[in-house]
Amino acid sequence: MFSRFISMTLKPNAGQDFTNALDRQILPILRAQPGFRDEMIFVEPGSPELLAVSLWDSQEDADKYGRAVYPELLNVLAPLIEGTPRVETYLLTYATAHGIGLGTIPL
Repeated sequence: MFSRFISMTLKPNAGQDFTNALDRQILPILRAQPGFRDEMIFVEPGSPELLAVSLWDSQEDADKYGRAVYPELLNVLAPLIEGTPRVETYLLTYATAHGIGLGTIPL
């Protein structure tokens, strides 16, 4: 599995609007993408910082989404976030919830 980590800063008082956009617009689009497996959102309590982690079957699926669909979703979020989100990608090598066994870390 492959993962995309997107860190962003919400504008003041945008938490509920972000939640609504995630539920009504973003998640339905993500679920329709080939290879999409899961989305997790992490927040620092009392802070506008947010980390969105999406899991994909392959790097190819994640990259295709990143090129073709992610820019559209940024337009949905633009009124709710400050600055440009930072995107990082990682190979997922172990996950109890997704049944991925511990393997050798490829370096």
